[in-house]
Amino acid sequence: LDLFTLSPFHPFTLSPFHPFTSPMKVSGKTYKYGDNVDTDVIIPARYLNTPDAKELAKHCMEDIDATFASTVKSGEIMVAGKNFGCGSSREHAPLAIKTCGVACVIAATFARIFYRNALNIGLAIVECPEAAQVVSNAGALNLAASVGAEIKFDEAAQAIKAGDVVSVDFDTGVITDETTHKTFQGEPFPPFMQELIAAGGLAAYRCKQK
Repeated sequence: LDLFTLSPFHPFTLSPFHPFTSPMKVSGKTYKYGDNVDTDVIIPARYLNTPDAKELAKHCMEDIDATFASTVKSGEIMVAGKNFGCGSSREHAPLAIKTCGVACVIAATFARIFYRNALNIGLAIVECPEAAQVVSNAGALNLAASVGAEIKFDEAAQAIKAGDVVSVDFDTGVITDETTHKTFQGEPFPPFMQELIAAGGLAAYRCKQK
């Protein structure tokens, strides 16, 4: 993925928040979601008329987790199943997540455009199917999400569970569930990517290079 083919400009009022105490590692409590969480679930379309990232953050995940935006704390971690961020190509979804204070999103897989947009605005993301394992009836969960129903998970069928404290080492790609002491191997971040995320995204990174 050549990030320098992306435009460094976007119409949003960006939050200056950066979740890293170090560009190499984050640690925090987890919020857990299922497969195929699309961008309209992450930030409902009815709020897309605002350019203010803080306003978007107030409504992040509200259709499937009404308390998320009001309870998430700076440095916490989101975990999800397959195809996270499918749907719209707009940057609203990763921007809302980042501005909430989420330090990292771990997912089994990411939708390609969401992956690119997340890195573009400085949201750390890690693919690791083992860490993000969810119940097998993901289709039913996604249907429930699409109509705003509450989603329940079979705790025994998950790897990382909601509420677990998890650390992510970007140098090695190792994800550690500090609650259960399980470890998972994700993709490590090369130094360039760590610098981009720590800078707050592609635009800020490029400005620092000048």
